[in-house]
Parts: sequence; C-alpha cells; structure tokens
Amino acid sequence: MTQGAPVPSRRGGGASPAPRWVFRVVRSRVAVGFAVAAAAFWLARPSGWSLVLGAALGLAGACLRGWAAGHLEKGTEVTTSGPYRWMRHPLYAGSTLLGLGFAVAARHPAAAALTILYLAVSLPLAARFEETRLRAEFGDLYDRYAQGTGGAADRRWSMARAAGNREGRALAGALAALALLGLKALLAG
Repeated sequence: MTQGAPVPSRRGGGASPAPRWVFRVVRSRVAVGFAVAAAAFWLARPSGWSLVLGAALGLAGACLRGWAAGHLEKGTEVTTSGPYRWMRHPLYAGSTLLGLGFAVAARHPAAAALTILYLAVSLPLAARFEETRLRAEFGDLYDRYAQGTGGAADRRWSMARAAGNREGRALAGALAALALLGLKALLAG
C-alpha cells in the first residue's frame, strides 16, 4: 500500500460496538447544540472587544476545521495528512475553538458556562464514538495511527474534498452566530 493511498474498509461499515447511550448522545448533540446556542444567545451581552476577540478565536477554529476537511476522506481511510498527522480529531479541536470564540464573544458567564459544558460533554463522547467505529472499521491501521506510528500521507489539501465534507455549513454557522451577536451588540449599544 502506498503512503497517502486510501485504506479500504475491512468490514464494510458494520454496526459500531460503542454503547447505545453514547450513540444516542452523539446523535442528539446537534439538536442539543441548537438549544444551548439559543440560550447562550439570549444571555449574551456582546461588546465590540468581545466580538473581535471571539471572532479571532473562532477564525482559528474555522481555519483548523477547513484544513482538516480538505484532507479527510470519510469512511474510506484512516486520514493521516494535513492536521491529522499531528492530532486525531482536528475537526473537534476546531469546533472547540469555534465554541470558545462564541463564549468569548457572548461576554456573559452563564452563556460561556453553557457553551463550555456542551463542548466538554458532547465532543469527547463524539470522539469516543468515532474512535470505536474507526477501530471496528480499520483495526490495526487505526490503532497504529492513534499511537502515532501509522506514518503520514503526503496529500494536498482540496477545496472539493472540504466541500464534499460540507465544511461550508460550519463556516456559515460561525458567521451567522457572529453576525447575530454583532446585531445584538448594536441594538443594545
């Protein structure tokens, strides 16, 4: 197998051995995220400075997510190029930075606490579920990657790959959140 070539699935995407409760939590994280966001928006008291600082942090998260999505081939391989050569979950790390950026931009302790609590519960569970699925799908290949001994691929970033991974949705959501917080700051000011 050449370095950077997709690693075929061993079992064809069978059922994940993760506990059912983890699956339920992971499946509901988007809906719960919208509820947390609505509550945090309601509580938010953004200022010009909180928006600038939060946007900078969020931009770092969006860039990390975009970089990762441009390398990721979901369901067909253990991706080892781009940020995957240094971390196992760059999409979740980027989401964490986006969430922390929102918490800073919101400038309200309860909004920040809700956001951080959501991130602290949902993302580790999603990562656990994903790792369980990847181990079931790719076995030793994933284990070597997780241990840092799987080798890195030399694949170039691809806009088509990022678009295929629907990364535009995360960017659009981040921009919408920032715009709504900005509008709230203008109306309150």
